[in-house]
Amino acid sequence: MRLLAALGLIVLLLGVPNSVVAQSTPEVASPIAASGDFAGLVDIGGGREMYLMCRGAGGPTVILEAGAGNDGDTWDAVALEPDSEQTAVLPGVASFTRVCAYDRPGTILDPDRRSRSDPVPMPRGATAMVADLHALLTAAAIPGPYVLAAHSFGGLVARLYAATYPDEVVGLVLIDAAHEDYHDQLRALLTPSQWTTFTGPPPELADDPVFERLDIDASTSAMREAAAASPLRPLPLVVLTHGRPFDWPPGVPSAAVEALWLPLQEDLAALVPGGRLVVAEESGHFIQGDQPELVIAAIRQVVEAVRDPGTWATPQATPAVE
Repeated sequence: MRLLAALGLIVLLLGVPNSVVAQSTPEVASPIAASGDFAGLVDIGGGREMYLMCRGAGGPTVILEAGAGNDGDTWDAVALEPDSEQTAVLPGVASFTRVCAYDRPGTILDPDRRSRSDPVPMPRGATAMVADLHALLTAAAIPGPYVLAAHSFGGLVARLYAATYPDEVVGLVLIDAAHEDYHDQLRALLTPSQWTTFTGPPPELADDPVFERLDIDASTSAMREAAAASPLRPLPLVVLTHGRPFDWPPGVPSAAVEALWLPLQEDLAALVPGGRLVVAEESGHFIQGDQPELVIAAIRQVVEAVRDPGTWATPQATPAVE
């Protein structure tokens, strides 16, 4: 994959991998069904269309939620090295259940190739993202209930979705996911200049009005309120977290920043009884690119637990950490 160093400065917040590649050409839209491949635009109302792709068959349906700044292709083979022998998350999950990914407005895989969903005003908060996802799944008649698998800031979106529509979510896989307390703790460790750099777009997209920008304060406030009003119901939950430290720029107190992360991941795993925490020892923040097999294995565990709750109650090994 081609290296874009500027994107590396915002990898943690945005979920954009240090290495990104060109997107594949969208396929022509076809009728959405509970099985078979689909890739195309869905009318969600209000004069807007969003891009959705689904593969595989069976239930529960897995919905992949990308980190901020990333489009749905972050889960597909196009996001791996051209000579990679790894199986990407989307096709890997499609081998055992129905799985869908989508483009949030303003997201990218490569700065020269933009979201296939209609643009909206920025910045946006997680509440608007949840509303979009619900509108998309409803308009596309994607069969539920859902297992949500979410990366980085997408983890906060997935949890807010589960709090907003608890009857629709039966399992969660959080992949180096944002915690609602993380950004406040991080801001306290950074200088104002460092914080601005961290939360801003990469230089290549600084003047792009439609690139996805986050309303962090509104998003974290909404998550705290939702967690208090509608705590996560007992369900199968796997939390995957990175084992390789982030590559912070000079001047950032990297050790102190890194020390914030794991306790918050442990907190996420403790949201429900029996939640499982797995450290991806060979991965940085972009676990679905570094060790996609761990993500696939975690999703499989949760899907199998939804199909047969006894598999979750029975002690079993967590996904292998290599």
